[in-house]
Amino acid sequence: MEFVSPIVTNLIIFVLAIYVGYHVVWTVTPALHTPLMAVTNAISAIVIVGAMLAAALTETPLGKTIGVLAVALAAVNVFGGFLVTRRMLEMFKKKERKAAPKTEGGNAS
Repeated sequence: MEFVSPIVTNLIIFVLAIYVGYHVVWTVTPALHTPLMAVTNAISAIVIVGAMLAAALTETPLGKTIGVLAVALAAVNVFGGFLVTRRMLEMFKKKERKAAPKTEGGNAS
């Protein structure tokens, strides 16, 4: 006989994950945001695999629909994360200086 419903247990784990995730992300220094985004993309890729497994193993149409939705949302998260990471890395590239304009004909008299 279980004293706590599995739904309550899962809800508690979900809330604790949100709490820990919030504190982990907001205490990261700005220099580490790009590596953090790369790790987040890797985790989201694992979420896609889990969502595909969940969608494939369910038997009800509602379960399959929610699984497909989970795959789609995780895919958007991965691709959006890669776009943000690329833009952040472009901010650190050195910009080329424009060459000084050359005057034609040498000296102006």
